[in-house]
Amino acid sequence: MSLEQTINADIKTAMLAKDANALTSLRAVKAAILLAKTAEGAKGELSTDDETKIVQKLVKQRKDSLEIFEQQNRADLAEKERQEIAVIEKYLPAQLSPEELKAALQQIIAETGASSPADMGKVMGAASKALSGKAEGKAISSMVKELLAS
Repeated sequence: MSLEQTINADIKTAMLAKDANALTSLRAVKAAILLAKTAEGAKGELSTDDETKIVQKLVKQRKDSLEIFEQQNRADLAEKERQEIAVIEKYLPAQLSPEELKAALQQIIAETGASSPADMGKVMGAASKALSGKAEGKAISSMVKELLAS
C-alpha cells in the first residue's frame, strides 16, 4: 500500500475517532502529496523515495516552527507542533541511532578516502544518498564534521 493510501485510511480512522490533531497532521501530509503529484513536470505518481522526502520536509518544517515557538515562549503553539511531529514521524522509516550513524559514516569516509575537513563535500554527497530517509541532514553534517576533525 502506498503512503497516500495509508494516509487516506488513517484520515478515515482519525475522523471516526474524532482525533482533531491527527486529522490536521494527516491532511497536511495528504495535501503535500497531492501538490507533488500535480506539480508541473510530475508524472502523477510518486516513488517511495519522493514520499519519504515529502514527509521529512513536513517534519523539518514543524521542528523549525517548534524551535521558534519555544524561543518566543509560546508553549501552546509549541505543544501543537510537538503533537503534529509525533503523528507525521510515524510515516518515516526508522531513524538510525547515533552509534549506527557514526558507523555508517565511518564506512563512507573510508570508501571515499576522505581525511580532512576539506573533503566534507565529497563525504556529504555520498552520505546523503546512502542515508536518505534514515537520518536528518543536520545530524549527518555534524557527525561528518566531528569525524573528519579527529
